[in-house]
Amino acid sequence: MAKQKGKKTSQATDRVVYSEFGQNPATERAVPDRPPAEQDLRVQVSSKGRKGKKVTVISGFQHAPETLAALAKTLKTHCGSGGTVKDNTIEIQGEHVPKLVTLLLAKGYRAKRSGG
Repeated sequence: MAKQKGKKTSQATDRVVYSEFGQNPATERAVPDRPPAEQDLRVQVSSKGRKGKKVTVISGFQHAPETLAALAKTLKTHCGSGGTVKDNTIEIQGEHVPKLVTLLLAKGYRAKRSGG
């Protein structure tokens, strides 16, 4: 047994057996980064839980987080508004459904307007 700062430790007990918090790389799933032509996107306007403010939500993405963040930045600059990426969806502030559908179709995605 080795002695460090008054504690006795051994090589066998230096490893983590169970960790309730944190991420385990062995259990993470790889996100498939599919090409745009294979993705069906839904574009809709939502105001639930936002105190009446309208947000355009684009869902159905199957991209890696880096690719999704880059696409969100392009869409936000095209609309001239803010937004965020949450749980494989992109939220753009304001009502921009027609603008976003045409832009996504030009980029090769299969996009549809969803909802009323």
